[in-house]
Amino acid sequence: MWHMVDPASVPEEVRRRLCLVLDVDDLVAARRTADLLAPWFGTVKVGLELFSAAGPEAVTSFVEAGFDVFCDLKLHDIPNTVGSAARVLGTLGARWVTVHISGGGPMLSAAVDGLVAGAAAAGVAVPGALGVTILTSDDVADGGILRDRCDLAVASGCEGIVCAAPDLPATDPWSDRLVRVVPGIRMPGGATHDQARVASPRDALAAGADLLVVGRAVTGAEDPAAAAAAMVEHLMA
Repeated sequence: MWHMVDPASVPEEVRRRLCLVLDVDDLVAARRTADLLAPWFGTVKVGLELFSAAGPEAVTSFVEAGFDVFCDLKLHDIPNTVGSAARVLGTLGARWVTVHISGGGPMLSAAVDGLVAGAAAAGVAVPGALGVTILTSDDVADGGILRDRCDLAVASGCEGIVCAAPDLPATDPWSDRLVRVVPGIRMPGGATHDQARVASPRDALAAGADLLVVGRAVTGAEDPAAAAAAMVEHLMA
């Protein structure tokens, strides 16, 4: 039996390690959810669905509300196109922007350079580029590919990577140079949905995750606030 955590008592150390997924197509609904769960989550994830629905405001509105924003657009195109898109995203004040490592070194470097240029033009902090290693919906992650992609992320100037919890041990040699962001977080016994490789919040943190990306385990619950409180209790136990 979980004991409800008082929202006012959630340690900031815990809150800043939790990222709330806002996979909806309505910015008003997303803001309502984020505001409700703000006591437990310091970061919100804006993905393709919400960004496609609301555009740059999907990022800027949450920045203005005081959240760190994980802009999860998974850029992947020719270097010039990615660099140009990253320059625009760099102006928005996001904390993180994702890019597929499989796009190669020149593309990753173009993304990093674009984020720097955009942030400088807007006078905001530079977003960290997060290299997506292997999607959590894939059944198997090859260790050799993971190691190569971590090397490439570091060489290209990425601040971190996105990887599944089971992949964390293979990425340990880069833990001092790359922030490790882990999606596919589920409470013990919870539904895995379309994620093939998942972990509980406590297990993911114990394995070395720096930021846990949490979606349907909380947002799909009958009482999202209670589910968020239970997750924090699980982490603090």
